[in-house]
Amino acid sequence: MKAVPMIDARLAVAALAATFVSLPANASPELARSKNCVACHHAERRMIGPPWNAIALRYADNANAAQLLSAKVVAGGSGNWGQMPMPPQANLSPDEVDALVRYILSYK
Repeated sequence: MKAVPMIDARLAVAALAATFVSLPANASPELARSKNCVACHHAERRMIGPPWNAIALRYADNANAAQLLSAKVVAGGSGNWGQMPMPPQANLSPDEVDALVRYILSYK
């Protein structure tokens, strides 16, 4: 019988965990739901906040759209879409903010 090398289970788990930790958040409706964005925003109709397709359309020709929107998501604000303020979303990781902004801008 041939000997089969065994992989230390701890090394395999550590390698797998490192892979998942290093992956950026995926732009998806699931991420938007899990971060409760859908409480105020919808893809195509106005709710408390503007719809994502209107945001994407407004920023469609802006080369700095992702950076601008990322800053707005983290800092919050009001006056751009009416008087209802958007609370700051400072609890999001940079990867989550990036993924959410990419998701919103995908509606153009």
